[in-house]
Amino acid sequence: MAETGQDGWLAVIKVLVAEDARQVRETLVALLGLEDDIEVAAVLAAGDQVVPAALEHRPDVALLDIGLPGTDGITAAAELARRLPGCRVLILTGMAMPDALSAALRAGVSGYLLKEGSANHLIGAVRAVARGDRVIDGRLAGQPPDGERGSPRPASQKLPPMGWVAWPLA
Repeated sequence: MAETGQDGWLAVIKVLVAEDARQVRETLVALLGLEDDIEVAAVLAAGDQVVPAALEHRPDVALLDIGLPGTDGITAAAELARRLPGCRVLILTGMAMPDALSAALRAGVSGYLLKEGSANHLIGAVRAVARGDRVIDGRLAGQPPDGERGSPRPASQKLPPMGWVAWPLA
């Protein structure tokens, strides 16, 4: 798992990337690779590869597309939560559907971002999820779904609609 620095923060965040669109996948890997504190541990194109790769590489964060072939991202996230609970899942999707968000949260994901967000928001979300926060795209984050723990930050602390909202999972 991640190396921890002297201050208790993760020194290096190991990330598994699962995205079926080659251009998007390669862009994500290149973007994450620019960060000193992020290491891409595995790169996958199908959902049925997620759990075996995660068990092998022990990432801190799995960045999953929701519409993966073989096994969709939500199903893979649920299996990761069961088999590797220390790995947090951040869903990256083009679908701004509250039902998909609710299903993802029920599966145990730590974050849900739309692909239209900026690179800076994605990098920040990976770091926040690795720290233990839950991150939800600002366009979907009014309140956590029924039964979810935690409460969103006050409106004054929310990022703009293209950003995300984070709150502790505890």
